[in-house]
Amino acid sequence: MISEDRLETLRSGGRYVDVAQTGDPDLGPLKLLPGTWKNTDAFDGRGWNMIALPFAREDNPINYRVLANQYNEELKFSLVDKAVPNRGIAFGNPSENTDQFVVTLDYEQMIKQKAADDHPKSGLAGPADLAIHHEPGLFLHMLNRQTDNLDIARLGTIPHGDSALVIGESKVIDGPPTIPDVSGLPIGVATDLNGVYLSPYKAFNDNPFKGTVTAPGFPGFNPVTPNDLLKGAVPGTVKRTTVLEMETSVEQARISNIPFIVRQANATDMKSIFWIMEVDDNGTDKLIMQYSQLVMLDFFPRRDGQPGLIRWPHVSINTMEKVAEPDTSKAEMPSV
Repeated sequence: MISEDRLETLRSGGRYVDVAQTGDPDLGPLKLLPGTWKNTDAFDGRGWNMIALPFAREDNPINYRVLANQYNEELKFSLVDKAVPNRGIAFGNPSENTDQFVVTLDYEQMIKQKAADDHPKSGLAGPADLAIHHEPGLFLHMLNRQTDNLDIARLGTIPHGDSALVIGESKVIDGPPTIPDVSGLPIGVATDLNGVYLSPYKAFNDNPFKGTVTAPGFPGFNPVTPNDLLKGAVPGTVKRTTVLEMETSVEQARISNIPFIVRQANATDMKSIFWIMEVDDNGTDKLIMQYSQLVMLDFFPRRDGQPGLIRWPHVSINTMEKVAEPDTSKAEMPSV
């Protein structure tokens, strides 16, 4: 948490919005994020996505398809909103103000695919340069009055009609992170890849999606084990890693969706992990970001005898580099 002296300075100075700056201590664990992150030439096409989608066709008795995308991304963090007050009170004799103060960092995520494939083939995978995701939102650093050491949060809005609040805890570690394994297989069905129901996953498992990558030995993106391509993907020596891990399974975090999504393929849970790495690449200091995001979509009755719906993992991973700092030449924003 921030020092009491700094908290008092922010409190007395009042809330204001300005261009964010890398290294700002008030951002705490978010201080390396301000600026623009991209898939540079070194990491071209290193974004990968898999999702199961309802899909009806006469020759498709399972009524779904699995779509895999290779993509490039631009992720911008531009404005900081400081000393955002959440008012509270502790009743007593006398009563006491228990205000919380938050520093926020706004972001905008834009993703275009380089290539896509699906099983069964639908003709809907789309061409190169197709916009497949746009997300404005906020990262939050809770300066005080934290609950169970939860010091960060993310608010994201998706044009499909979803909004997500994920909450979590940050940490800084020496060296590189340990990338966890993630299963892309649905929950609520038999996990036999040789069975008819999971045939789309078997097709990708037997022939992982390589997109535009032609390098010899490239294993491809396998929706069954989607985090594999994050492992060993960062060149140079990772000196330090900031880990931002957030999910909807804590406290009051949740996803809200428009009615159509709730009825058809309800997004119910989300977990995202960002690894911001300070890297020495042959004597050149770089900032490299990796992330793994898992969203659960619930649709179709379970097939394992349990009540409820099948849970279909929607996984996105990427490796990017910081390419620009925020434009601090802009005039200071007015106080809120």
